[in-house]
Amino acid sequence: MESSTNGGPAAEAAPGAPPQLRVLAQYVKDLSFENPGAPKSLGQSSQPQINISVNVSANPMSDTDVEVVLRIDGKAEIAGNVLFNVELVYAGVFRIQNVPQENVHPVLMIECPRLLFPFAREI
Repeated sequence: MESSTNGGPAAEAAPGAPPQLRVLAQYVKDLSFENPGAPKSLGQSSQPQINISVNVSANPMSDTDVEVVLRIDGKAEIAGNVLFNVELVYAGVFRIQNVPQENVHPVLMIECPRLLFPFAREI
């Protein structure tokens, strides 16, 4: 008699089973927007200097589930005056199964953020 599980973290991969990447949840962990010069900053005629940085981290939650965090920071300045500053921490919980160990890191650092980024960009 074969035993089966509901696909939770304790589920073992069957030999030859296809790799799986599932998004279980997506959410905003932190969001900050500062516009200290408004409304004067809205009428600027010169081009601002804009800096954007994106960082990714992964936090294991179980044997198969991982929280991937996408942190986006953006800042616009003119002559040393801040026009705006935005910080977004957007995350998702992913279930990764049947992926060879040598491929897990690229999945976490490339594929998972690629799935999160369009939603973070909309925010």
